[in-house]
Amino acid sequence: MAERENRGRGRRDRDETPEFADRLVAINRVSKTVKGGKRFGFAALVVVGDQKGRVGFGKGKAKEVPEAIRKATEQAKRQMIRVPLREGRTLHHDIEGRHGAGKVVMRTAPQGTGIIAGGPMRAVFEMLGVQDVVAKSTGSQNPYNMIRATLNALTRESSPRMVAQRRGKKVADILPKREDAPAESTQVAEEA
Repeated sequence: MAERENRGRGRRDRDETPEFADRLVAINRVSKTVKGGKRFGFAALVVVGDQKGRVGFGKGKAKEVPEAIRKATEQAKRQMIRVPLREGRTLHHDIEGRHGAGKVVMRTAPQGTGIIAGGPMRAVFEMLGVQDVVAKSTGSQNPYNMIRATLNALTRESSPRMVAQRRGKKVADILPKREDAPAESTQVAEEA
């Protein structure tokens, strides 16, 4: 009896903290022909993220739409990846990804650009928390392939800290030097 009460309480606690946002990308009605006619089912594709650098996708199939979405959301939460973001708003560097015939190119963008991306890629970026990015997909327009290609690229995204750690250097050695020298040289010229 005590076990049953604990299980119920744990589920309620999880539902009360909606730390993840989800976006339904595609819903597909599929049919199976049987002896008495056709049986219809639904396949759902969902992207889930915390809008702070974690994202995942999942697919679910069921006889009813809400159940398919629930299954897809559960799978997406289990398959989340963490992506480093620059200033919490854009990518650190330009990157390409591919899956099957789907190819995507993603580029960093200055502040205020917004998300310039199509359909399924836009859902991934919104759930990831990216605010400025320019992206283009070529090849397959299948949403499953586009999302997988996008996540393929995002898994290879690396921050200066990760590169410095891999190379055994400091972050300052990796990043390009800022040109603050011209301001100092003008002060010296004025004094002279």
